[in-house]
Amino acid sequence: MVGGRRHLELAAPLSAETLAWPSPLSDAYPAILARRGRPTCVLASGDPFHYGVGAELARLVPAGEIAGFPQASAFSLAASRLGWPLAEVACLTLHGRALERVIPYLQPGAQLLVLSWDGTTPEKLAALLTERGFPHSRLTVLEAMNGPREHRRTARAAGFSESGIDPLNTVAVEVVAEPDARVIPLSPGLDDAWFEHDGQLTKAEIRAITLAALRPRAGQLLWDVGAGSGSVSIEWCLRHPANRAVAVEAREERAARIHRNALTLGAPDIRVVVGRAPASLAGLPAPDAAFLGGGVSDPSLVATVLEALPVGGRLVANAVTLESEALLLRLHAEHGGTLRRLSVARAEPVGHLTGWRPAMPVTQWALTKP
Repeated sequence: MVGGRRHLELAAPLSAETLAWPSPLSDAYPAILARRGRPTCVLASGDPFHYGVGAELARLVPAGEIAGFPQASAFSLAASRLGWPLAEVACLTLHGRALERVIPYLQPGAQLLVLSWDGTTPEKLAALLTERGFPHSRLTVLEAMNGPREHRRTARAAGFSESGIDPLNTVAVEVVAEPDARVIPLSPGLDDAWFEHDGQLTKAEIRAITLAALRPRAGQLLWDVGAGSGSVSIEWCLRHPANRAVAVEAREERAARIHRNALTLGAPDIRVVVGRAPASLAGLPAPDAAFLGGGVSDPSLVATVLEALPVGGRLVANAVTLESEALLLRLHAEHGGTLRRLSVARAEPVGHLTGWRPAMPVTQWALTKP
């Protein structure tokens, strides 16, 4: 019998062999798989197939070998307590996950149901809301639902000072945004000022067109090679919660900056690889799409990326120098695809008047691998 220590204690006394979940939980999977063909019971709270261990085990064991007995999930219990329509609520978990995962869901008027990691999660969540311009958001902490210890408490994010919260809790958030709140828009092209950078940044207008050219789909993996500030990787991941990205950057200080930007903008799971491509690409999971930024100049890099892409995978490369543009022209002649010249000008002060200041033009090559 496998389960958390709390679950095993609740089920005691037991005559079966027991295994308490280790940390990380995945360390128990080899022992569970070694018992295939013999009765093995896994204890879990609520619906184990909704952010639960059932969903994890189903990736390893065929469904035909699993008998599941789901009960009411924390989400269903919380919705019934609050009278919220579950179909209109964002349900997510912060258990074992970075707190910043909640950031893209902070939309004005949104209702969130959040599975906590422990009793400290509500206060940390309140602090993040306050810091990002949502201080009047209302948090309802639902503790130990459906049991003798069930308790509810409600407070605003600003000044949240609740203590002694049960580790087994779910937080309901009613999002209220201040006029200056940092709300992640649903469209690509985040404001350049939202990124920490040293000048190596795909600017907002070009970034929006680049994301459109990459054509992200749910659950896909992007290689962002020459990632700079990580802006393309971050925006790729913000398009869908299941999207993933590997940001490849040669400079340590830029790699650290990518980590910071990813946390700030709500894409904390981006993997950052420090090293020069194409050598640093060896051993990475195969991408569904790839973006070559940072001034592509190495034909062998393009060949490596094209080989890694599946049929139908997308490759997009941007060039700002004549040398990089010449390479893209040659690649277009060899492989086909589409070429675009992108030019952007922004209105800026000229003395006491205003004039157009053009940015460097960008040549973009996009290819769907045949």
